[in-house]
Amino acid sequence: MMHADVVICGAGIAGVALAHELAIVHGWHNVVLIEAGAPLTLTSDKSTECYRNWWPDDAMMALMNRSIDRLEEIALASRNRIRLNRRGYLYATADPQRATQWHLQAERAAQRGVGPLRIHQSTQSAYQPISHDWREAPDGIDLLLDPSLIRRHFPDLKPATIAVLHTRRCGWFSAQQLGAMLLEDARFAGVRLVHGRVSAVAQRGRRVTAVTVATPGGSEQIATPCFVNAAGPHLATVSELLGLDLPVHNQLHLKAAFADTLGVVPRTAPLLIWGDPVELAWSEEERAELGTDPKTAWLTAPLPAGVHCRPEGEGSSQQVLVLWDYHPHDPTARTAHFPIPLDDTFFEIALRGMATMLPGLQAYVERLPRAYLDGGYYTCTPENRPLIGPLPLDGAFVIGALAGYGIMAALAAAELLAAHITGSPLPSYASAFHPARYDDPAYQVQIATWGETGQL
Repeated sequence: MMHADVVICGAGIAGVALAHELAIVHGWHNVVLIEAGAPLTLTSDKSTECYRNWWPDDAMMALMNRSIDRLEEIALASRNRIRLNRRGYLYATADPQRATQWHLQAERAAQRGVGPLRIHQSTQSAYQPISHDWREAPDGIDLLLDPSLIRRHFPDLKPATIAVLHTRRCGWFSAQQLGAMLLEDARFAGVRLVHGRVSAVAQRGRRVTAVTVATPGGSEQIATPCFVNAAGPHLATVSELLGLDLPVHNQLHLKAAFADTLGVVPRTAPLLIWGDPVELAWSEEERAELGTDPKTAWLTAPLPAGVHCRPEGEGSSQQVLVLWDYHPHDPTARTAHFPIPLDDTFFEIALRGMATMLPGLQAYVERLPRAYLDGGYYTCTPENRPLIGPLPLDGAFVIGALAGYGIMAALAAAELLAAHITGSPLPSYASAFHPARYDDPAYQVQIATWGETGQL
């Protein structure tokens, strides 16, 4: 029988980051990663690859600041092999009330550690635009409230835009490069990768003793005192092997990539996000036809805010990624289906929605360019905080429910769980992500009135 100090179920970015943390930082070299497919390919390679420290939740902000610290350390040490930038997230609105709301949110965020707030109310204001070198880019928040200043720096935005919120310690990087580096270093340090599916977790006296893996060559058993559920969208299924029920559900999210041959989205743009609800621009005939069919009538009603896009690639690339979570989700959906179901109408709807923010995209609507669709599941808890810590079975741990922020949070999440496993000191935010938080009746009451979750 093979023996391992730790067995990690799932070689997505969370599992790989944890294996790296245990092997490289803590010197635990006898670690086994279990993955049914190729590492980092189930949902980790479907990421938009963005990161941000802009969160309405103090604990999430602290976790992300720590994770970004570590991303920046890797960028410096690797000569930016991960292609990190700090272009920021650019939220735009045509609603005066939302501009006021953003002002208050930005003031609170600055007090909580997101960085300084700079308010720009005239064309003479010293707003620093996008920097090509992330090390020279500012952190904090820029709030642009002068329409002329907005048009000077962002002339492609909807003319009615009256406020722009530019969160600065945000951007994107190559998640594939990050994952490959972490896995490469971890395996060099002794971490073993076993191709197979965890079929059972043996326990004695409420303590983990072994893991059974169904491999192409047959069933194998690995003796271990420590099992980690890092199964991503299969988190709930794997938890059932332990006799546990985790409070998670799966949300299907899609994204589209297309060639912006007209150059509507500037190649140097930050992540562009429309902050207002959207009414799609249909002709009178289209609106009437859609409205007569109950299956399409919803397209004529206001749709949620949050449609967003960014340029993808460097050099001569014309690719643009477009995303929009406009469908309601079923909070009881726990099963993940692969290959994921794709919606052929998604690109047109998302493109029309994005044209609200960038009117130039309307030129593509009459003759849609070819788009590539993919996506994956966001595995979420009710309040959208992750699950990181020990489970109520000795030797069992979880790192998951990282929703749409797994790539950006993986390094800090892995650091936190490794501290739990090795008995190292825990950071101040550890209790906010501990699975036992749901045992507290006061916390359950808090969830019922949670408010903003920070989901994008």
